[in-house]
Amino acid sequence: MSRHDIAARLQDFQTRLCTQLEAADGGSARFGQDDWQRPGGGGGHSRVLEGGAILEKGGVGFSEVQGELSAAAAAQLHLPDPHFFATGVSVVLHPRSPRVPIIHMNVRYFEAGNGEAWFGGGIDLTPIYVDEAQARRFHERLKAACDKHNPAYYPKYTRWADDYFYLPHRHETRGVGGIFFDRLTVGQDGTVEELFAFVQDVAEVFGPYYAELMAENHALPFTEREEAWQTLRRNRYAEFNLAFDRGTRFGLETGGRTESILMSLPPRCGWSYNPAPPEAGSPEATTLNWLRKGVEWV
Repeated sequence: MSRHDIAARLQDFQTRLCTQLEAADGGSARFGQDDWQRPGGGGGHSRVLEGGAILEKGGVGFSEVQGELSAAAAAQLHLPDPHFFATGVSVVLHPRSPRVPIIHMNVRYFEAGNGEAWFGGGIDLTPIYVDEAQARRFHERLKAACDKHNPAYYPKYTRWADDYFYLPHRHETRGVGGIFFDRLTVGQDGTVEELFAFVQDVAEVFGPYYAELMAENHALPFTEREEAWQTLRRNRYAEFNLAFDRGTRFGLETGGRTESILMSLPPRCGWSYNPAPPEAGSPEATTLNWLRKGVEWV
């Protein structure tokens, strides 16, 4: 399997996922496509939906880029040779209702100039209000996808997600976690076909599960109080993406397309100064109690 075969399948996944999400949204809004070129080589297709019936903003990006990294970026990735090839799909969905969780996924393939190649990815769920049953179902789906390939994957990668999707200055996880993995190396951790099959199975969890959540939650009632909490939780999401997300930093440092990199940011959020903590026993306090590492969801 060549790099171009992997890129073609990921681009097909982007198309299929956008079709799934448009159907689940149920409105008239559609994903527009914005094609772009990277000055150093390659490019991508950014597909963004805004103003949907359920999705206030959703981005599904595909990229296939190559070239030469800066010395700093190569050092960050521990690459002796700065030449690279990378392809992947990145998804972030921001629903209109505070009852529907934010969700993110990224799957990617990277080839270094010295011939080393690896896969990475992750999928995590960020509810504004945690629904325990839905969070457990999410982890059950991810565990099933992992167990199909290696029973050691889920316990390892869900701990990795807890550590990665974490806001240290807030002492809280970004949401209820998921899985995160990086540098699944071809030849060391499996063949390219075996590792890509795992990555594809993880990606295929996304559309069906999130379509279920949209159907179950979008009509639930909410008030200005829930919207205010959504605004605060969205700013936590933005804080993580801007301050800690490695993909955001890598894209900006390697001359990636700024609009495509930052399409993950919420359409509306706000920072009020020193907001009061939620009252004990409130739904907001209950959600905060779930935002911690080490929860055994399955």
